[in-house]
Amino acid sequence: MNHLKIPVIVITGFLGSGKTTLLNRLLAETPKSAVIINEFGSTPIDQDLLQQNGMPLTILAGGCLCCQIKGTLAPTLKNLWMAWNSASEKPFDRIIIETSGVASPEPILDTLLRERWLAKHYQLQQVITTVAVPSALEQLARFSEVNAQIAWADLLLLTHIDNANQQQIDKVEQQLTALAPATPQIKHWQVNQLAKLKSPNIRVLSTQTELPNHGFHSVSIYLQNPPTWPQLQTLLQDFVTRYSKQLLRIKGVIYPNDHSQALAIHATTNTLYPPTALTTPTSTEQHSKLVFIGSENLDSIKVEFLEQLALLTQI
Repeated sequence: MNHLKIPVIVITGFLGSGKTTLLNRLLAETPKSAVIINEFGSTPIDQDLLQQNGMPLTILAGGCLCCQIKGTLAPTLKNLWMAWNSASEKPFDRIIIETSGVASPEPILDTLLRERWLAKHYQLQQVITTVAVPSALEQLARFSEVNAQIAWADLLLLTHIDNANQQQIDKVEQQLTALAPATPQIKHWQVNQLAKLKSPNIRVLSTQTELPNHGFHSVSIYLQNPPTWPQLQTLLQDFVTRYSKQLLRIKGVIYPNDHSQALAIHATTNTLYPPTALTTPTSTEQHSKLVFIGSENLDSIKVEFLEQLALLTQI
């Protein structure tokens, strides 16, 4: 470390683009890391999806990180540095920040680079943006946050390649090259290459001080007695299909009564992915929970989902 500065990696990318998957791979390669995860919505899920245990972990939930920086992120970073500095055996070698999928990384960079105390003790190493190829063009057209995530990236990691054809890949690569011609693009999880990348020497930050007014909404759903996975899968697929414009992301951890392990649930626009069995303990209380994130108020969708869920549990 240079002059006791702790390196910081920022992972950003839109909803469902693979940020947590990338975080897990980075932690497998560099396990001695402290992690800060920001989640949009009041029910945090991502900490249950981490495959590594024992690292210093901070969860910032309830909003996008751009709205929490002055009140939460800066003090969190200060506390982490003080804990690191006072320890004879350093508890971590770097900090990884995973942003909310609806956040622009610019306020994070502004905090790290302009706040004098933080700039003295932390070194921004790189900003990695995950880009889900099948939905990238539509998201770029609809959401300014996606454009900001790409604009501030030091590296663009193209994800969900296996769900895209070559024509889609080519179009996304062309669009990304037009938006960020100097930013490298990779298509594979080359984690060992990520650790070698360095941050540019010059970053031009905006002078805008007003916080963005985004239009995203989230609702949390708790499942006291979850049905079997095939039943829940059918219900979730129905909602993902019928509400493809409103529902941008579904994620959750469930304990279905036909499985011995918890399942990680992921869905993005129009796509419900196969569940992933969690091999590490997610919670001693084993509460099943889902989070819906959308581009408009989701209260009516939540009510309908709970009604359909109740019918399933009566079968």
